[in-house]
Amino acid sequence: MDFSIFKNKKVLITGHTGFKGSWLGIWLNHCGAKVIGYALDPQHDKDNYVLAGLTNKIKDYRGDIRNTALLSKVFNEEQPEIVFHLAAQPLVIDSYENPSDTFEINVQGTVNVLEQFRLSSSAHSLIVITTDKVYENKNSGQAYKEDDRLGGADPYSASKAAAEMVTSAYQQSFFSNKQNNKHVYTVRAGNVVGGGDWSANRIVPDCIRAVENNEAIIIRNPKSVRPWQFVLEPLCGYLRLAELIERGKAPDDTAFNFGPSLENCVPVLDIVEKIIKHYGKGSYEIKNNNTALKESALLHLDASRAVNELGWKPVLSLDETIEITTSWYKYYREGNVYDRCLKQIDWYLSKWK
Repeated sequence: MDFSIFKNKKVLITGHTGFKGSWLGIWLNHCGAKVIGYALDPQHDKDNYVLAGLTNKIKDYRGDIRNTALLSKVFNEEQPEIVFHLAAQPLVIDSYENPSDTFEINVQGTVNVLEQFRLSSSAHSLIVITTDKVYENKNSGQAYKEDDRLGGADPYSASKAAAEMVTSAYQQSFFSNKQNNKHVYTVRAGNVVGGGDWSANRIVPDCIRAVENNEAIIIRNPKSVRPWQFVLEPLCGYLRLAELIERGKAPDDTAFNFGPSLENCVPVLDIVEKIIKHYGKGSYEIKNNNTALKESALLHLDASRAVNELGWKPVLSLDETIEITTSWYKYYREGNVYDRCLKQIDWYLSKWK
């Protein structure tokens, strides 16, 4: 992978203070891009964004994605060329507690970004990041392809499926003619793990909090199978897509899945046991999930389109994924977190050689 083409490019990341957004900002900054961030404040003082000191290395704007006036100001003043839209309400459980906010942020927020992109004289590439949960899940055991039916049984999934639909509407209504030099894509990935994520109700942060507090890890869905992947795997795919656009090789398909190999699709219990192994301590307790929340038991993506059209592929084994993730949490108090992230990026890129 050669991402040198991003050097001196003006790249806007919405949601740059979040888990994936911070890693993307670090990677692009490392490539020499002029990174602009637009997001709410970080949620935790131990977030990857905070500990890496990214606010001092990029242009940092704080604002709600629903604030159209401020978002418009950022587009007009910064004149971005490439936009990665990650700002979202990303949690299923939170979507049950605040469904209205979830739909406003994930649907109307996406409309706001699309509209500013449409009106921008500088921006020519927009990559909208959604999730593997955009698919209508039948629990059939089949891997989902990009042309499968979209849907969602919970507010979060439905909101992200709706974001896909409004993006498709903009694609067909305003950006279908390539002569206008506007390229819009959606990318789908799920259950991304890596250092610096402290969100509640996510298995890796929950494990780390319990281990640090010498408490048992509580597992509510031990048999739920998920496609576990290290954060740099899908981010590499997003960057590869943007790279091809910059090189004048924009693919015809407008949606791409980024998922791990089938060997990385394992139950939650397996992940907990591997985290304990690589961290060197910890215990767990299984408690029945008595909530009424609907959560899919099996999710898996078919990433063959990204493999064939983008030249991307998953390169990490499950053990490598959990080991490199756990190492961030084990050593984040030691040394420079930004440098640690760069070392993990360089290590990941070495897997492509």
